[in-house]
Amino acid sequence: MRGSHDPQSYMFSYLSPEGRVPASHPLRAIKRHADAALKDLSPIFDEMYSEVGRPSIPPERLLKSLLLMALYTVRSDRLFCEMLDYNILYRWFVDMNLDERSFDASSFSKNRERLLNHRVSQRFFDAVVGIARREGLLSDEHFTVDGTLIEAWASLKSFQRKGAKGPKNPPDDPGNAAVNFRGERRTNQTHESATDPDAKLIRKGPGKEAKLSYAGHALMDNRHGLCVDFTVTEAVGVTEREAARRMLARQGRKRIRPRTLGADKGYHTSDFVDDLRARGIRPHIACIPDRQTPGLDARTTRHESYAISQRKRKLIEELFGWGKVIGGLRKVRVRGTARVDQAGHFVAAAFNLLRIAKLCPTPG
Repeated sequence: MRGSHDPQSYMFSYLSPEGRVPASHPLRAIKRHADAALKDLSPIFDEMYSEVGRPSIPPERLLKSLLLMALYTVRSDRLFCEMLDYNILYRWFVDMNLDERSFDASSFSKNRERLLNHRVSQRFFDAVVGIARREGLLSDEHFTVDGTLIEAWASLKSFQRKGAKGPKNPPDDPGNAAVNFRGERRTNQTHESATDPDAKLIRKGPGKEAKLSYAGHALMDNRHGLCVDFTVTEAVGVTEREAARRMLARQGRKRIRPRTLGADKGYHTSDFVDDLRARGIRPHIACIPDRQTPGLDARTTRHESYAISQRKRKLIEELFGWGKVIGGLRKVRVRGTARVDQAGHFVAAAFNLLRIAKLCPTPG
């Protein structure tokens, strides 16, 4: 028998978002671990907000919204707030009732500076790493380091000579003026972006086009490919090796002493190898042919552990690939090194939560 179609909607609904999310949905495990990490940050949230005045949007709700934007490739804050109005899954994840009004996109802009000042993104990332360590998913022995370029939200037209006041003639199109830089030598020493001064002009390799970019650096644990540290620097002026030293020093303050460190040929320099040896770390670095480096010779490369590190280090490309294709780091939507670093930590935390949920799908 054909069913009847009734366009009249019900006036009252007694269904909660919890009942609409399948028990086997992968977001359930992610939400459980994210809530545990946010619970560790509760004292920080108490310091961020005043005890008097109008209640704000809970910071836990904002942070979980940023996780959803990374997990589902939502391109903007405004689009997410629009989707939050009708997406029951999103409402369930951020603990909102069906009849509760969605917050405005300006809430992200107003609170990002507060989150930045209290280093919430770094602390949230560390809390997620702490969960992975409590679950027994991390080791203290074998790690991999690598870097990648993150394209900045700035046009090459904005890369102008330092101190320039603008075009002498009025633009033909005020909204998108034509810029002729043919024959002009443009370098980071003489030019900078008018919209994002921290972005630097750099090319990925010979024959590649130059783009305004930032440099992202990650330290990965070899056991399950989880990111244990992440940082963003300017693409020029801070080398990958310097960023690796900073991340290793930060792990040392946590009393983590790596035994080996895998890396590609970009890290094959005598000073970096000497620094690793001084820290008691065996350099499992891909060797440049015909380059003789004390501390990185056949006495290191002949062991099976070196070959294992060279295979395992490729897992870090999954982090960079996921972060750019899914997480939105191919071309960041924020400007400035600090804000890009903040966005990068949330994407790295989302990647770790996704990995932890797959490795520990059931409650412990």
